[in-house]
Amino acid sequence: QVDLVESGGGLVKAGGSLSLSCSVSGTIFRLVAMGWYRQAPGEQRELVAQITAGGNTNYADSVKGRFTISRDYAENTKYLQMNSLKSEDTAVYYCNAVGYASGSPPVRFDLWGQGTQVTVPS
Repeated sequence: QVDLVESGGGLVKAGGSLSLSCSVSGTIFRLVAMGWYRQAPGEQRELVAQITAGGNTNYADSVKGRFTISRDYAENTKYLQMNSLKSEDTAVYYCNAVGYASGSPPVRFDLWGQGTQVTVPS
């Protein structure tokens, strides 16, 4: 069984910083990628940032230069450092992890966190 727990978020003034973390635990055979998505009211869920097992990163254009995704390989934990926050960053942020759980054969998983609110008042 593989579990995912995310934490962080909150309310911060425009221009401020917040960080999010997401940990995956359990009988993990291999992690493929971990990412952060967000969904604002009335909007579709969108990719914010993603990091692959090989360390490649991908960012939404709207957060490039302001957000940084990183990963602690030993702990299967990833972090999203959000700087220079804007009101348009206000959304529920969701952690996602894709990989394979141990098994014969390994079983693919695609897990989502419960979501954490990030609010940046305008």
